[in-house]
Amino acid sequence: MNFFYTINGKTVKQFLLIIIIAFFAAWFFYIGNNIYVPVFSTKDGPKAVYKGEKNIALTFNIGWGDEKAEPILDVLKKEKIKSATFFLSGSWAERHPEIVNRIVKEGYEIGMLGYAYKDYPELEEAEIRKDLYKAVDVFKKLNIKEIKLVRAPTGHFDKKTLKVTDELRFTLVHWSIDSKDWTNPGIKQIVKNISKAEKGDIILLHASDSAKQTVSALPSILKTLNNKGLKLVTVSEMIANAETKSKEIK
Repeated sequence: MNFFYTINGKTVKQFLLIIIIAFFAAWFFYIGNNIYVPVFSTKDGPKAVYKGEKNIALTFNIGWGDEKAEPILDVLKKEKIKSATFFLSGSWAERHPEIVNRIVKEGYEIGMLGYAYKDYPELEEAEIRKDLYKAVDVFKKLNIKEIKLVRAPTGHFDKKTLKVTDELRFTLVHWSIDSKDWTNPGIKQIVKNISKAEKGDIILLHASDSAKQTVSALPSILKTLNNKGLKLVTVSEMIANAETKSKEIK
């Protein structure tokens, strides 16, 4: 006896449609619950984060000077900005404990620029480690004990830097948008440099005295980011519970 099963074309189409919808629903659910953070890395080794998937992070480097940091804090307070990350050199923090205390008191995140403003690729591993330990000691004396983020002082880093920061259990943070504010190109140009920012970008700004136009540019920067619907978060919030994609450093 032969049995024949028949399925009409309409039923097949409906079945395929259900499968396709289920696939895309699963895919969007997966994407929505996994943040991918692009990184620089050694092959199968330590990584440096430079970009996130969601939101946006404002970061300010401070290596020297005592005139620009507080006016920038004033603007952030006036604009009701609660999330920003300040990367401070230990030598600067040591000389300006009252400003460091204000940064902490106003709820901003602190990362380290090492102690002295040195170019890490020019140093041996032991010297990089010594510079970071010295910075850690300074921040401990300022009652800041849980710093997890480090940025290479000059922005330059190599495999040695990645290795040392990883051994010391720091996350090395770079950036994806450079405001170039330290070159003082003009307020409009600084804003223009940042206007290309999209979700996931980590923006580099400076609160050192050499960046003379950042304070004046900051209100327009914040307005631009707000108009693009970008939510400001700290670097730690951006990379929390994130998976990573790697870009190898040769």
